[in-house]
Amino acid sequence: MDSIKTRIESLRRELNMHNHNYYVLDNPTISDREFDEKLKELERLERENPEYDDPLSPTHRVGSDLSAKGFEQVMHERRMLSLSNTYTVAEVDEFVQRCRDGLPGEDVEIVGELKFDGTSISLHYEHGRLVRAVTRGDGEKGDVVTENVMTIRSIPLQLQGSGWPDRFEIRGEIVLPWKAFDRLNEERAFNEEPLFANPRNAASGTLKMQNSAEVARRGLDAYLYYLLGDNLPFDNHYDNMMAARSWGFKVSDAMKIMHSIEDVDEYIRYWDTARKELPVATDGLVFKVNSLRQQLNLGFTAKSPRWAIAFKFQAERALTQLRFVSFEVGRSGTITPVANLEPVLLSGTIVKRASLHNEDIIRSLDIHEGDMLYVEKGGEIIPKITGVELSERKPGAEPVVFCRDCPSCGTPLRRMEGEAAWYCPNKYGCIPQITGRVEHYVGRRMMNIDGIGEETVTQLFDMGLIHDAADLYTLTEADLMTLPGFGQRSAERILQGVEESKNVTFDRVVYALSIPYVGETVAKKLSRAVGDIDTLMSMSVERLTAIEDIGPRIAASIVEFFADERNRKIVERLRSYGVQMAMPETDEAGRSDKLAGKSIVISGTFTHHSRDEYKNLIELNGGKNVGSISKKTDYVLAGANMGPAKLEKANKLGIPIVDEDTFLKMIE
Repeated sequence: MDSIKTRIESLRRELNMHNHNYYVLDNPTISDREFDEKLKELERLERENPEYDDPLSPTHRVGSDLSAKGFEQVMHERRMLSLSNTYTVAEVDEFVQRCRDGLPGEDVEIVGELKFDGTSISLHYEHGRLVRAVTRGDGEKGDVVTENVMTIRSIPLQLQGSGWPDRFEIRGEIVLPWKAFDRLNEERAFNEEPLFANPRNAASGTLKMQNSAEVARRGLDAYLYYLLGDNLPFDNHYDNMMAARSWGFKVSDAMKIMHSIEDVDEYIRYWDTARKELPVATDGLVFKVNSLRQQLNLGFTAKSPRWAIAFKFQAERALTQLRFVSFEVGRSGTITPVANLEPVLLSGTIVKRASLHNEDIIRSLDIHEGDMLYVEKGGEIIPKITGVELSERKPGAEPVVFCRDCPSCGTPLRRMEGEAAWYCPNKYGCIPQITGRVEHYVGRRMMNIDGIGEETVTQLFDMGLIHDAADLYTLTEADLMTLPGFGQRSAERILQGVEESKNVTFDRVVYALSIPYVGETVAKKLSRAVGDIDTLMSMSVERLTAIEDIGPRIAASIVEFFADERNRKIVERLRSYGVQMAMPETDEAGRSDKLAGKSIVISGTFTHHSRDEYKNLIELNGGKNVGSISKKTDYVLAGANMGPAKLEKANKLGIPIVDEDTFLKMIE
């Protein structure tokens, strides 16, 4: 048995080293296949010898799909203060001079480093092992997110080298690299979910997910920038961070010691351009006094240290030429104009396209063919056209004209009164609408059929293998293997996904049907109110509008959808293939009307359940979730860190505030 234990420990050390080489040094020394083989051997040995399990083993990096019940909150051992912000080089120079004035007669070294645009984290290590990871929270206390942080492969679970304090804290930034961010937003766009505006929001939201397996899948990264403790190896910030790098932490190569204001100014000039090539988002630079003794002497204000300052870059803006405007058809028939641009680098990515949204936007910007357009990102990653450089407009350039016929099928477009969007009414003969509905059907939050994306749907349609979503259930392995690049494993993966989709709950089926104006939330309310597809298909506008939050437009859209025999045939075929067409009886078991007619706002963080679980409990007991406080609000369900603005407004309007224990008693 000793030989097995020795082999397990050896594999763990080796895999930790390879993780460090790959995720921190970006210098792998073995192939992915060799790494996977060693990981599988370790998984097997740990499975066969559970007495040697270790929660920090590399095999636990994948996370768990078990949902936690909220996050524990703890007080920070040392407050996590924010930094004072400045937006000009002159203000940074003034900061350096203030530090010198506060330390008369002393040499003052300044350390410059990148300000990563993510979410702050505090990592605690004891005896060289990660024991706790805590979010910044309100600076006084934060959420314990250790299980999620353990999935981030650039964060060492067991330190390497030597010389670390027996107990210390290191702070840094959890980030989502551009590549991972783009991939995540592509998935969300495919599933018609709201896109993350920037990597910061995506990183923050990911870190607070209840499913650590999903956290692991998204590909977070981490840069560490500040070491704290009672027995640090050096008396200055820079050397401590270099020591932390030797222990396995990812410390930015951009960290630099400077001795003069001129050095600081040159550092700003350099990174104002060079940051655009970085693999992660940055929104500025941070300057710190290097000496820890000098930091103590300079001290703190009530909100921030006097020995550090953040310099924020201006919002990124570029001028590039419009090549042409294309018009794209969505699954609902909406026509979206897109500006196709000469490629330009913004915030680390090449921008070639930017949505112009609708005809009114094109007119308000007064865009002409071949115009030089200003493209901006700022803190937002989704490119936005913000203006036209009129001085560079070519003589005789014609205004961009919005199309009046569908660019795909040629059908004359229509525009609903009071709406900005034009749409193609040829729902069942316009190819992008047909394939778009199938793409929506297979999406993760709908039927979750793995292995089918936009390209595969188009191939299946072009080859005549599918004409609507119901045809997916008639596909065979032989059919799929006729697709370019498809082999047996790819075909089996899709067929397995199709089979598993028969277990997807009725509310998600309703969402997957692509009924106009019926999104995920409306589908959930509908399915719970009506119970089954036959009832839904037979309901009138009057009966539908009697359901809470179902207005006349949604009701009319549902009636019109099921009045079309083509849609009813698709539903019947889906039913015949085994797709769920009714809510399970168990779903009704926990329902009540204890909160009937009550509008409830949720604010803060919770212990017993997650926010989403509380939203479900409110709906299950007849209540209504609302996002903002008004005179019509009946209660505020408040957890820790309730937003001060919401608290003030609730008190001003006299809205009752209940904690989660009181709320759970209310619904028994």
